[in-house]
Amino acid sequence: MEAGEHGSGVVILGAGPAGLTAAYELSNLGLPCVVMERDAVVGGLARTIEYKGFRFDIGGHRFYTKVSLVQQIWREILGQDLLTCGRLSRIYYKSRFFRYPLDPLDAFRGLGLLETLRSGLSFVKSRMFRQLPEHDFETWVSNRFGRRLFTTFFKSYTEKVWGMDCREIGAEWAGQRIQALSLWSLLRDAMFPRSKKEIKTLIKEFQYPRLGPGMLWSRMREIVEHRGVRIVLNAPVEQVQWEAGRVLSVRAGGRRWEGSHFISSIAIRELIETLSPNAPESLRSAGEQLKYRDFITVALVVRARDVFPDNWIYLQDPTVIAGRVQNYKNWSADMTPSAEMTCLGVEYFCSAGDPLWNRSDAGLIELAKREMTELGLVRGDDVVDAAVIRVLKAYPVYDRAYKESLSVVRDFLATVPNLQLVGRNGMHRYNNQDHSMLTGILAARNVSGSHFDLWNLDVDKDYLEEGPLVSNDEVAALEKSQPLVPRPI
Repeated sequence: MEAGEHGSGVVILGAGPAGLTAAYELSNLGLPCVVMERDAVVGGLARTIEYKGFRFDIGGHRFYTKVSLVQQIWREILGQDLLTCGRLSRIYYKSRFFRYPLDPLDAFRGLGLLETLRSGLSFVKSRMFRQLPEHDFETWVSNRFGRRLFTTFFKSYTEKVWGMDCREIGAEWAGQRIQALSLWSLLRDAMFPRSKKEIKTLIKEFQYPRLGPGMLWSRMREIVEHRGVRIVLNAPVEQVQWEAGRVLSVRAGGRRWEGSHFISSIAIRELIETLSPNAPESLRSAGEQLKYRDFITVALVVRARDVFPDNWIYLQDPTVIAGRVQNYKNWSADMTPSAEMTCLGVEYFCSAGDPLWNRSDAGLIELAKREMTELGLVRGDDVVDAAVIRVLKAYPVYDRAYKESLSVVRDFLATVPNLQLVGRNGMHRYNNQDHSMLTGILAARNVSGSHFDLWNLDVDKDYLEEGPLVSNDEVAALEKSQPLVPRPI
């Protein structure tokens, strides 16, 4: 019997990395499911956009993981199309480029002797007089690098991403994205290199699909549909019917879909707003407190074989509105249809409704073209075409209120055990792709009788939040007891 309107199986909300991987694992286990997706394509934020033969990624998605279950899926689906890429990324600040992750010698050479001495004294002060409590991003970074290096290399870019002062951003984001680095660790690793597997931020290479991350999700869609999974596109969630103790059905795409279990990767705030009957006041209030950052990519098609050698550049300079620029050709040569052309992704962080978001496509293209020209990255006459992509709710915001709101959400979830939340927006966590996929896998395993706490996974201690954890040993035991063996395609 098909999952969905007939009331059997699992209804999955969202066909991004978490939701689609949950469907993949459920189909491995022989359990029926149906997937609702609001967009016309699968992959969510990890989809790949194609424009006149040029492919570009939304934000850049490195394929790197310590989770063998996830690595196995990548290899099974992509095979020889999973490329190994060398990493080069830099920070642009005051007309200079600095390697990132920071290379102490490179940074000090670029800063000059006087500023190097000031930064060194600032770092010594941070070690002697550590600031506690360490609740916000500014304090977290300053404790590890000193306040002057924080201001030079972290402050402007981070405030562009989140649209708020670094003191209003939770330290959890630093713990995830900068991953326990400090100036001491950088100096140590410069003299005594460690295994590249030890700290994610320091990896020198990663994997990437030949035609971008959307290649993975398009193939996964084909596989699960061949196994009988129904994926309904252009079907935004309109209503989630529930009663005390369980979710009953979902209305999406103009149809009602019943199920025995529900897995949601859509934004928590949207999920709460669609509950019928209405969610309790405390839950509605918690949902309203959860904030998101939106995202614009301006893809510039440049008539040039080589523009710059980096995969991406962080634009730390506050005189530039753009936050980052990607060079997709340096991720995979096949992202560009001609060796004589290059496609750059100029990225702007904003909020829906603000002046930047509301600027016309022509205005955004002109802005990106002008900024890249002023930085010396391109010549204006070489930009021959462009496209604009706007993405809502690209980043869940880690402000001072989000933890308390999530606590209310989790209390509610404890009362509806047939509803699980997965993925970045589904859990309001800045998950990387591999962690989002793992939550989808384990949610599927929970449907089949396991009891994994998706909120307390420890797939990489240097990368996820601290707290009571599901250990790596437990995940390894899962792999041995229930290996992910694909059914025939």
